[in-house]
Amino acid sequence: MENQKNITEMIHNMEEIIVGKREVIEYALITLLAGGHLLLEDVPGVGKTTLAKTIAQTINCGFTRIQFTPDTLPSDVTGLSIYNMQTGKFEYSKGAIVNNIILADEINRTSPKTQASLLEAMEEKQVTVDGITYLLSRPFMVIATQNPIDYLGTYNLPEAQLDRFMMKISIGYPGLGDEKLMADRFLSHQLVKKLDPVVDGDMVLQMQKEVEDIKVNQDLVSYITKIVQETRKDANITLGASPRATLALLRASQARAYLEGRNYCIPDDIITLVHPVLAHRIILSPEARLSQSKLEKILKNIVAKIPVPVLS
Repeated sequence: MENQKNITEMIHNMEEIIVGKREVIEYALITLLAGGHLLLEDVPGVGKTTLAKTIAQTINCGFTRIQFTPDTLPSDVTGLSIYNMQTGKFEYSKGAIVNNIILADEINRTSPKTQASLLEAMEEKQVTVDGITYLLSRPFMVIATQNPIDYLGTYNLPEAQLDRFMMKISIGYPGLGDEKLMADRFLSHQLVKKLDPVVDGDMVLQMQKEVEDIKVNQDLVSYITKIVQETRKDANITLGASPRATLALLRASQARAYLEGRNYCIPDDIITLVHPVLAHRIILSPEARLSQSKLEKILKNIVAKIPVPVLS
């Protein structure tokens, strides 16, 4: 495929900074190429912010970090109209959301009203201020982070907002060898601070269009819809995945096939992405939570129920 070399170079470039986390990098790039948004939930200090910066540097696009706090206002995100006394007119002052890669850092530390200011941008790639709509730059991607263990002074993201994120993943701690490599680089002053870009924004947009053209057999479309439908029937689940989840899983599967250098999807693309795409959109029943049923196990059981299509 035309851009396969670029994909390989992007992954290798990001591995210069994100050590030993090939799968995380691939998930992040799948989300980018599918035109989606990414939610990173993990403990402090594992590289959530670094991952977002690394993506922006690799694709040579603008980057904005919004540090969410309880007093962050919606206008800080979307911008506001300011009266210009010289011209006698209101002028739009851009908010932090007006860029390509947006890091919504500690998104659950700000109020629901401010959280909601991201919804229009994430869904429609535009913001509306005082009745006037402003289109956002392309490519556009929101990477949000949240800490799963610090609940004091936090506001859980509502289901409607969680549903806007194509994937939710964790980076996790590095392995012994990878952590030692990081320590050795630190001591020898070889930690890379800034990357040279591999592609540019226009090339990313071209790759996103190529992802949309990846072939998906009708049997695989049925396979995806059956998986999503089953999440709505399972006795352990109170809230199943939405129709948006169906489309997200479909597009993410196309992006994974593209990343693998194929112009067609296979069942493994779907099976691999079921958990990162669906898990955060599902709410377990009280009984399942009490019995300590793990969502990952429930999703595996759902996938196991449905026959895998055999493609000819």
